Amino acid sequence: MTAHRLPTYFISHGAPTLPLDQGAPAKAFLEGLGPAIEGEFGRPRAILMISAHWETDRPTVSSVAKPQTIHDFHGFADALYDLHYPSPGAPDVAGEVTALLSKAGFAAGEDAARGLDHGAWNPLLLMWPGADIPVLQLSVQTQAGPDHHLALGRALARLRDCGVLIIGSGAATHNLPEFRGQRPDAPAPDWARTFADWLHQTVEGDDITALTAYRDAPEGLRNHPTAEHFLPIFVAAGARSGQQAGCAIHRSFRYGIIAMDCYRFD
Repeated sequence: MTAHRLPTYFISHGAPTLPLDQGAPAKAFLEGLGPAIEGEFGRPRAILMISAHWETDRPTVSSVAKPQTIHDFHGFADALYDLHYPSPGAPDVAGEVTALLSKAGFAAGEDAARGLDHGAWNPLLLMWPGADIPVLQLSVQTQAGPDHHLALGRALARLRDCGVLIIGSGAATHNLPEFRGQRPDAPAPDWARTFADWLHQTVEGDDITALTAYRDAPEGLRNHPTAEHFLPIFVAAGARSGQQAGCAIHRSFRYGIIAMDCYRFD
């Protein structure tokens, strides 16, 4: 159990193949991140994942006791479908999350059947391969926008004092049409680097107003033609302490156009 207030994190989870991608710098980074968190703060009581791959009309929390591993992708090698993450769920924490959201005015609900999609289990398989920490998910509401997700984070901030690790799992850059045909080690084009650099400067400059207007940022629309992979960063940022700025803890590219950048909020 953690002895101190936990930070929150935004993680770029990358392609579904990340756990098998031996050449990816982000893979090596995530393999060290779980032990680093545990070494600094103690073992989390539970992990709350806000994944880009679960979209609902209202905030919904997974409350299943034994979540299944969801292989929510197709066309990959068989070895990827053999991967599973048999962590326990956290129905008790799901109740706490729902209560906090309801108190903050959200019409929150629970889903007692939802498993873990690859936005959750892919990075966790690297961070805590033993799958022995309870995991639950919170959905994103794509139509609601950044301010809604900042408010979700603020409502959940007290979980940080209760041993619950909050991780937003999405993508610093995410343009699927541009992804097709790219080599894993392809160089990043200027339009992807431009947005990733803007994100770095904006987060570390604590400019939340600019962050919420990311679609107006340089190359914002090209890097995020849809919103779902960027919204988890707002939950992580909303749950930070006061006006503490976030900091980059990893920056790299894979497949040219996928920025695998990760951020920590204290």
